This record gives sequence, structure tokens and C-alpha cells, in this order.
Amino acid sequence: MKGSRVKRKELVSKLLYFHFKDDKCKVSPDALQLMVEMLKIFVQEAAVRAIRQAQAEDQDRVDIEQFEKVLPQLGWKIRKPVWCLPGKAQGGR
Repeated sequence: MKGSRVKRKELVSKLLYFHFKDDKCKVSPDALQLMVEMLKIFVQEAAVRAIRQAQAEDQDRVDIEQFEKVLPQLGWKIRKPVWCLPGKAQGGR
């Protein structure tokens, strides 16, 4: 269990630093632990809501559509990747 906690912290840390605009930004250990816990709760809540959404739709399994429907309830705005936008070339460039 401890190994998975370390990996979670490393992943969250990398995600945070990836989005920082200033390379001088630092994250304290307490702030990092808080973000790990917040993301864990967010993911759990999204999963529970997606399950309920699938049940309301009489689906046997949860699919991406159910997650897309419940994420706005959690304050998450879904953005299409650039390569999905009209007028953009396909192929990831």
C-alpha cells in the first residue's frame, strides 16, 4: 500500500509541475498531500456518479458517456483536444 501512495504523490507532483508556468514554483509536502487527497475524493465521487448515471440509463456498465455527463456536476469543463476541433488537421499535429 505504501508503494502506491508514493506513486500517487509522484504522479500528482508531476501533473502539478507540468502545468506551472513559472519553473520557480514549488509545492510543499503538505500541499502535495492535500492535492493527492482531493484528487482521490474527486475521482471516487466521479466514479460513483457515473455508476448512478449508468443505472439511471439502464446500462449494464459505465462508459465514457456517463463520465462526460457527470463531470460538469463536479465543476469540470470538458474540452475537446485540439485535433478534434473543426478545421484542425487530423493525425495529432
